[in-house]
Amino acid sequence: MDMNLMIKYLTDLSENNNREWYHAHKAENKAANAEFEELIQTLILRIGEFDSSILHNQPKELTFKLVRDTRFSHDKSPYNPAFRAHISSRGKLPVPVGYYLMVKPGGHSFLGGGLFADMFKDATKMVRDYITGHGEEFEEIIHAPEFQKYFKVQGTSLKNVPAGYDKEHPQAEYLKFKSWYLEYPISDEALVDGEAFVTEAVKLFEIMKPFNDYLNKALDGFQMPAR
Repeated sequence: MDMNLMIKYLTDLSENNNREWYHAHKAENKAANAEFEELIQTLILRIGEFDSSILHNQPKELTFKLVRDTRFSHDKSPYNPAFRAHISSRGKLPVPVGYYLMVKPGGHSFLGGGLFADMFKDATKMVRDYITGHGEEFEEIIHAPEFQKYFKVQGTSLKNVPAGYDKEHPQAEYLKFKSWYLEYPISDEALVDGEAFVTEAVKLFEIMKPFNDYLNKALDGFQMPAR
């Protein structure tokens, strides 16, 4: 499992983040993309050993474009020099939640899980309601020793427990959240040996699975808003 073409391409793109360079290096882009899709295919098969719900996915359909939307951003560089993918039972949609990977040299790579999107009010409400009624199960998952060794629940959070929820609830701190996700940083050194990286990633994805499963139970029936 080679990752050299990906890393070199993304490193070069971050140093030449302009349309001229991008269009002049289509061949490198294609080769790096092929390598990333091969990595995703390997991850699908390996994750599929403990979560068969994701086995039907095609790598091409799980990846995100390098082109950035710069309309509302101070940073006007046209590309995000990162290969990203979300592997879930329904592909790359944010719900149901699944296994997220970002390869971005320069110390920005990470493995993720859970609900990153905090703009879906219905999803936030469904998770809050579920935590309200299934707080002990939530605590068991996030305080499992193996989980705590690698992960801490993150997310956009309000200052106070929102109206309609018990301020004294044992999980009140998590009811403030609008999104609930996990991030595990990956060093550039860890990307050098592809085989070792896959083994480590699969191990961490398996540890986060109960957290994902919990959120997916909470989000059962959620409909993505129509565009």
